[in-house]
Amino acid sequence: MNSRGAVTVRIARWSATHPWRAIGLWLVLVVVAVGLSIAIPKQQTKEADNWVGQSGQAAELIQRAGLEDKPSETVLITDPDGPLDRAAATSALTQLRQKMTAIDAVGAVGQPVWAENGKAALLPIELKGSADDAAENIDQLVTATADVQKAHPGLTIAETGGTSLDAGIWTQVGSDLARAEKLSLPITFALMLLAFGALIAAGIPVLLAFSAVGAALGFYAPLSYLFPDGGSVANVVLLIGMAVGVDYSLFYLKREREERRRGRSTVDAVEIAAATSGHSVVVSGLAVIVSMAGLFVAQDPTFSSMAAATIVVVAVAVIGSLTVLPALLAKLGHRVDRPRVPLLWRLNRRIGPGGISRRLLAPVLRFPRVALVVSTVAVIALAVPALGMKTEPGGLDTLPQSIPEVKTMKTLQQNFPSEGMAYDVVAKADDKTAAVAALNRLQQAAVESGKFVPGQAVRTSGDTAMLRLVSVLPDTTADAKVALDQLRGDLVPKAFSSLPQATWAVGGESASSVDYGEHQRDKLPYVIAFVLALTLVMMAFTFRSVAIALVTTLLNLASVAACFGVLALIFQHTWAEGLLHFTSPGFVVSWIPVFLFVILIGLSMDYHVFVLGRIREGVRAGLNPREAVRQGVVDSAGVVTSAAAVMVSVFAVFATLGMIEMKQMGVGLAVAVLIDATLVRIVMLPSILVLLGRKAWWPNKLPTPTPTPTKERELVTA
Repeated sequence: MNSRGAVTVRIARWSATHPWRAIGLWLVLVVVAVGLSIAIPKQQTKEADNWVGQSGQAAELIQRAGLEDKPSETVLITDPDGPLDRAAATSALTQLRQKMTAIDAVGAVGQPVWAENGKAALLPIELKGSADDAAENIDQLVTATADVQKAHPGLTIAETGGTSLDAGIWTQVGSDLARAEKLSLPITFALMLLAFGALIAAGIPVLLAFSAVGAALGFYAPLSYLFPDGGSVANVVLLIGMAVGVDYSLFYLKREREERRRGRSTVDAVEIAAATSGHSVVVSGLAVIVSMAGLFVAQDPTFSSMAAATIVVVAVAVIGSLTVLPALLAKLGHRVDRPRVPLLWRLNRRIGPGGISRRLLAPVLRFPRVALVVSTVAVIALAVPALGMKTEPGGLDTLPQSIPEVKTMKTLQQNFPSEGMAYDVVAKADDKTAAVAALNRLQQAAVESGKFVPGQAVRTSGDTAMLRLVSVLPDTTADAKVALDQLRGDLVPKAFSSLPQATWAVGGESASSVDYGEHQRDKLPYVIAFVLALTLVMMAFTFRSVAIALVTTLLNLASVAACFGVLALIFQHTWAEGLLHFTSPGFVVSWIPVFLFVILIGLSMDYHVFVLGRIREGVRAGLNPREAVRQGVVDSAGVVTSAAAVMVSVFAVFATLGMIEMKQMGVGLAVAVLIDATLVRIVMLPSILVLLGRKAWWPNKLPTPTPTPTKERELVTA
C-alpha cells in the first residue's frame, strides 16, 4: 500500500497545510449541528412503537375498537402516624376536587375511594386528550397536589399514575445524565493529563470528544423523525462519544508525538500518524459502526434510536480525528507539549513508552502456552456465572425507590389490591354476546382462583369486548409472568373453548413488559450472528487473514462472556448491594445483554485494530513473529492503557447512577473493557499470535524475518 497516497494521508496533509480552514470548517460543522438541535424538535417514540407479541395485538385491537382508557392519575392520601384520620382526609379530598376540577387538562374527577384497611384513600382523575397531551399538562396536577399537601402537613398526599411516573423517571434520568457529565469530563481530562503530562495535549482529546458529542446530538435531531428517541439517546451518545472520541484523538496524537521524538518535522509526523493511526481510526470507526448496526436487527425502536445516534457520534469522531486534529497539531507544533506539569512529565519520561506492559509481556512471550492456558482458565471462571444469568424486563421493583412516584405507586398497590398489575383480555368475535359471556366466565374463574380481582366490568364496542383483571400478586417481574402464564395458558383458553372462532389476546402494561423481555431474548441470537459475521468479514478483509479474523472473534466472545458472568455475579446476588448502592432484583434487565454485546464488540475492536496494526507493521518490516508481537504491543501499550482507562472511568461513572439499568450497563462495560485491555490483549492475544507464528498472517506474503538483535532478545527473555 502506498501510504503517502492513502486518503487519510491526503486529508491530513491538506489539514496540516491549511490549518485555519480545517479548524474553521470543524467549528462550522459543530455550530450547524447545535443549530439543528435548536431548530428541529427531537421526536420521541410513541406508545404504539413498542407494541410486541400478544400484548401488542391486544393493544391494537383495543385501539381499533376505541376501548382504550383515557390517561388517568391517582392522588393517594395516607397518614404517616397510623390509621387515616377520615375527617382530615375528607377535607383534603374536597380541596383536591376543587383544584383538579379547575384545571383545563382534567376531564373528570371521580369519587373518593377508601381502603378497606382504613389506612388510605384515593382520588381518581381522568385527563383529556392522549397520553402525549397528558405528559404536557401533568405538572399542573402535581402542583395542585403539592399545594394541598402544604395545607395538610399531618397527612401524606402524593400523586402517581402512568404519566407522573414517567415524568418522575425522566427527572431521575436527567439528573443521572447531568451527574455523569459533571464527573466524566474532569476524570477524562485528569487521565489525559496523566497520559501526556502537558495541559494542551491532555485537553485536545477531551475537547474534540465533547464537541463530537454535541455535534452528534444535533445531527440526530432530524434523524429522530426516522428513528425516534426511545429515551436513552443522550446517555448512550455521551457514553460512547466520550469513549471513542478520546480514543481516536489519543491514537493519532500519541503516534504524532512518537514520530516527532524520532526527529520528524511536524508535517511529516502528522502524515505518518495519518498513514498508521489514522488508518486504524477509520477501521476502528467502521467496526464500531458495523457493531452498532446490529441493534437494528433487534427490531426495537429504542435500540434503533441508539444505533442511529451512536453511528452518528462515531462518524463525527472519526471525521474530527482525521481533519481538525491534524490541523491543530500542525498549528501547535511542539507547543502541544506545553505547558508541562513537571511531576507528570518526568514520570512519563521515566516510565517510557510501554514500560509497564513490557514487564508484563516478557513472561507471556517466554511461556506462551502457559500464559494462554492460565488466561483461558481465568476467563472461563469469570464467564461461568453467565450460564445462570436471568434476564427479565424492568418494573417498579427495579426503579429507584427515591423517585416519589414509585414509592407512592407501591403504597397505593399495598392499600388497594385492585390497583395492582392489570391485564386486559380483549376478544373479537362475530357473536359479541357470546364473547361477553366468555369474558364473564373468565372473570368468575379468575376471581375464584384467588389470584385475581375484577378491575373493570366488561366493555364492548362493535364486535370487540374487553375485560380488565388485576392480579393480587405483588408487582414484581416474576409475579407478572406467573399471572400472565396462568391467564394465557389456562384461564382464557378455557373460557373461550366454546367460541373457537373468536380472536383473543391478553395485554396490559404488565403483559407488555413480559412480552418485551421475551422479544429481546428471541432477537439476541440474530444480533449476535449479524455482528460476529460482519466483524469477522471486516477483519479478514482489513488484515487479509482468516486466522486473525477468527482469533478476533474468539477473543471478543471471551470478553463478552466474562462480562455477562460478572453481571450475573453482581446483580443476581446481594453481596454487592452496599458497594454499589442498589437493591438486587435477582436478574439482569432484559435489554442489557443485547446492548452490551453490541457495544462491547465495537469498543473492543476499537483498540484491537490499533494493536494488530502495530504488530503488522513489525511483521511487514521483517521482524520474526515473536519480536513483532513484542514491539507492537509495547509500542501501542501506552495508547491502549490510556484509552482503556478513559473508557473504564467513564463507564464506572454510570455505575454510580440511580437507575439500575445504568448501573448494570456501567458495570458491564467497565468490567469488560478492563478484562479486554489487560487479560485478553496483553496475555491471550500475544500468546496466540506467538504460537501461530507466521501462520497467523496467511495468506499474506511476508518478508524473511531478520535476526533479533542481542539486546532486544535479552529484553524478550528477561
